Amino acid sequence: MDSNSGVIVSVNVSPGGVPKLPVPAARASAAGLEGDGQRDRRVHGGPDRALCLYSLERLEALQREGHAVAPGTMGENLTIRGLEWDAIVPGTHLRVGTVDIEITAFASPCKSIRPNFADADSTRVSQVVHPGWSRVYARVSGEGELRAGDAVILVGR
Repeated sequence: MDSNSGVIVSVNVSPGGVPKLPVPAARASAAGLEGDGQRDRRVHGGPDRALCLYSLERLEALQREGHAVAPGTMGENLTIRGLEWDAIVPGTHLRVGTVDIEITAFASPCKSIRPNFADADSTRVSQVVHPGWSRVYARVSGEGELRAGDAVILVGR
């Protein structure tokens, strides 16, 4: 596996809020992941924020720093291993399983993830404060089922 390809480690959903819990599979569409909800639709969800993605390698580094994070605790729908996370920026196109997505924005740290941080300072994952450590939002083109083990391929920018 090179830095342009990875794998879904966990598909995560919740009826609203965090943590999002792993499920074997979920159908992705322009509306988001089936079975996933958001408490505040003004800042979460919608076509340009249909999915939230985060890096397993970043989660593991945060754990080493003493933060209580794990797949889904950051509110991400897809926890991904293997991609060069610094390269996952708005405008990036990925093929996730059978679904095409486009990264649309960096996800600002939400107050609901603060308890996961040893110092309650979720700006640790702010793109502005720590470039390359942010979660990202994505728009979904088409639809399809996503599951742990599916390939994630960087298609282009």
